[in-house]
Amino acid sequence: MEKLLVLELICVVLVMGNVNYAWGGDGLISPSQLEMFVDEVPDMPRIKGFHLLNASPLPKSLRIGMFSKKWKFHRDLPPTRVFAYGTSKEAATVPGPTIEALHGVETLVKWTNHLPSKHILPWDPTIPTAIPHKGKGIPTVVHLHGGIDEPESDGHSTAWFTSGFKERGPSWTKKTYRYHNLQHPGTLWYHDHAMGLTRVNLLAGLVGAYIIRQPHVELPLGLPYDDEFDRPLVVCDRSFRTDGSIFMNSTGNNPSIHPQWQPEYFGDAIVVNGKAWPYMIVRRRKYRFRIINASNARFFKFYFSNGLGFIHVGSDSAYNEKPLMIKEFLLAPSEIADLIVDFSNSNSDSAILCNDAPYPYPSGDPVNEANSKVMKFIIKAGHVLDKSKIPTKLIKYPSPNLSDASITRYIALYEYASNTDEPMHLYINGKPYEAPVTEIAKVGSTEIWNIINLTEDNHPLHIHLGLFVALDQTELLDVDKFRECMKKINDAIKCQVDKYARGKKIEVPAHEKGWKNVYKMMPGYMTKILVRYSYIHSNASYPFDATAEPGYVYHCHILDHEDNVMMRPLKFTN
Repeated sequence: MEKLLVLELICVVLVMGNVNYAWGGDGLISPSQLEMFVDEVPDMPRIKGFHLLNASPLPKSLRIGMFSKKWKFHRDLPPTRVFAYGTSKEAATVPGPTIEALHGVETLVKWTNHLPSKHILPWDPTIPTAIPHKGKGIPTVVHLHGGIDEPESDGHSTAWFTSGFKERGPSWTKKTYRYHNLQHPGTLWYHDHAMGLTRVNLLAGLVGAYIIRQPHVELPLGLPYDDEFDRPLVVCDRSFRTDGSIFMNSTGNNPSIHPQWQPEYFGDAIVVNGKAWPYMIVRRRKYRFRIINASNARFFKFYFSNGLGFIHVGSDSAYNEKPLMIKEFLLAPSEIADLIVDFSNSNSDSAILCNDAPYPYPSGDPVNEANSKVMKFIIKAGHVLDKSKIPTKLIKYPSPNLSDASITRYIALYEYASNTDEPMHLYINGKPYEAPVTEIAKVGSTEIWNIINLTEDNHPLHIHLGLFVALDQTELLDVDKFRECMKKINDAIKCQVDKYARGKKIEVPAHEKGWKNVYKMMPGYMTKILVRYSYIHSNASYPFDATAEPGYVYHCHILDHEDNVMMRPLKFTN
């Protein structure tokens, strides 16, 4: 029998970091009124990014639109208005369809915008934002996160367009994006990337998984590789009103400066593949889960309630060199964990995937009953034949070599507060996004980046086009004094960074020592990464002109930070 959804009489206010979040006010539904584990987790529609002609794969052209429609996040919630990707409005889903591409075979996608003139969520034009000249339409642009592709197809923040391409951003160049799929096999995801609107467009539903497969390399590994046992899980958090609509606070921390913008969005309902706290029926065998954290700001520290472990085989878009057994793992917004779970090792007939990461991470509030649970696995009785295996070795890519680095950069992360000590904006290297380009790299080169986090938050840094290896993290001593110097002259060398970066060192976790496109920058630490601008499996250069406009970007992947405006341009020369 469906529960009657009623408004709580008492507003429960949770203070998380610098932001107030209310359950019960604004017509919000308390998560305690939604029963967990009543909806089965869907496997999103799968679309092949290639044709087969006489068993030979050929490039394929897809047309995928963005549509406004209703979506059921929970059995007891009314349908929710969302923005969804799909080949048609009827077929559109949240998250969007999983695109399966083949290594070496191009996929062409014409992304089309069919969204209405008005957004379903509040947004703030006082931060750098894509605003149509005629004031109508919702700007969107699609970024394939982890993709190694030409600048014109990267989904640049200013390459946005509105419905029917009626209005286009200053760096818009083409309707159809070209994905070469020449990189190593692995898991990617696609999402909106419009300037200043990323947080609201993703919150509305514009996310989806993208997998590059290379059968002759991957099948000999013996890992689960078919649709039933190889499942993308797109995880995020949302708040809902009693009418089913997605809630986002319409009042900012500094309303006289930014009427709406807040530094982090958190919702207490944990959503997996478009369902709040779903369940999945599994057999006693090995399953592969490609877990994508598509949250605006929430970190997850995943573990199983019954002590079951994970076999970690890949991080972001790349395989590990060897599988690693872990009991828990931390996943920042936009990070991907490629895992094997062997349910035949379970000593119970169910297992709850749990979370205990504070929010904001790492110094925010502890999880509550609602956001400490993610989904439930119901394990069928009886053992089954399982031909998949866990190999001793996976894929070894050429090891990074510090001597190959042609340049060393210092990248500082700042947060700026108002006179009421509320965050106003965040910058990289003390510069707004529109300041002249300072990071100009050579195609095919290797660089060392030292990322200096002078804030209290952990920032997942994402670099478009480049892949990197995290080397170490060193604590900054007397960080307040160092920050004072950096805010004055913004020069790590002149501020004697080596004098301060000599505290304790944090070793990179074993399962994150491979090639990544996102890494967690610890507050009060300097993180050293080695960045490569070529294919990691071959070290070959790109078959496209990476020096073309509009170039690329790098940014914090907490979406609320990225939008205001912890993002900088990245350009290339030959």
